[in-house]
Amino acid sequence: MEMSETHLSSVQDHTLNQTAEQTRKLTNVEIQVLNQTSRLEIQVLENSLSTNKLEKQLLLQTHEISRLQERNSFLEKKVLAIENQRDEELQGLRTEKMEMQNLLSKQVDLVGHLEQSLGVALLNNTALHKQQTSLAETVKHLIGLVSQCNHVSFTLPEEQKVFKDCAAAYKAGFSTSGVYTLRFPNTTATVKNRYSLRILLQDWENNEAYSAFEHFQVGSEEQNYRLYARRYSGTAGRTSSLSPSGTDFSTKDVDNDRCACKCAQMAGGGWWFDACGPSNLNGIYYPPNPATIRYNGMKWHYWKGPGHSLKESTMMIRPVDFREEQEGML
Repeated sequence: MEMSETHLSSVQDHTLNQTAEQTRKLTNVEIQVLNQTSRLEIQVLENSLSTNKLEKQLLLQTHEISRLQERNSFLEKKVLAIENQRDEELQGLRTEKMEMQNLLSKQVDLVGHLEQSLGVALLNNTALHKQQTSLAETVKHLIGLVSQCNHVSFTLPEEQKVFKDCAAAYKAGFSTSGVYTLRFPNTTATVKNRYSLRILLQDWENNEAYSAFEHFQVGSEEQNYRLYARRYSGTAGRTSSLSPSGTDFSTKDVDNDRCACKCAQMAGGGWWFDACGPSNLNGIYYPPNPATIRYNGMKWHYWKGPGHSLKESTMMIRPVDFREEQEGML
């Protein structure tokens, strides 16, 4: 019985020892687990802090990217607007360049025509000078022959009338080999009375046309024989080729036109030149030659063009009340 108790006591002690050992081991494991848990919690906390820091940095970077994108979008719009403006300015410059080139081409053509007209005028002047010299020599020769014949009486012609300029010659009136006679009407009568004008034209194919002006007047010498013509009608063009009212009369030595080129000298005769203008019925009389363009001939632009020289022209004036007077006589 005592042995059993002793044995039991020994077993209990052994069991207690084992239990204590197990408890101690368990306590050590728990301590290790707690330590490991603490370390993990610390690491988790550190990772959490690091994550928050990274999130803040990421948020800041996101904001910065957004700001840069907005800035980039603004710059792109600005660059696009500048490019559009530059394209418009470039297109405008190109258009202006083309217009200037066209204008330059027209001016070059005009200068060419003017040079051609000037050359023709110089040739005509040279030819006329030669004819004048030849005529003077012929007259001198004839006078010498007549003076040698005692039985023939010869009377020298009257002294040639001298005018102060071409305008004075036009004012006095003169004949050109029977082709036409131009004499300005009395200025006072022109101012007092109302006149109408009718211009008859004929080309070298015998086509005829006319231009009529219901009211026509010529100013005084002090007004440079200023032209007044209104209410156009006729078949020589839909528009009048006569210079506009208010245009002064120009001659080779009295230049009253609105052009620096002296139209009367270039066109070969006196006329109402505005800026040379579309007509000149006192131009040089040229025979028909379709292959040659004459800008200084007898021209009526809106009927036959600027370089077509006419065969015949007639300017006729009469009082506006002429028809009324005739009807009264009837």
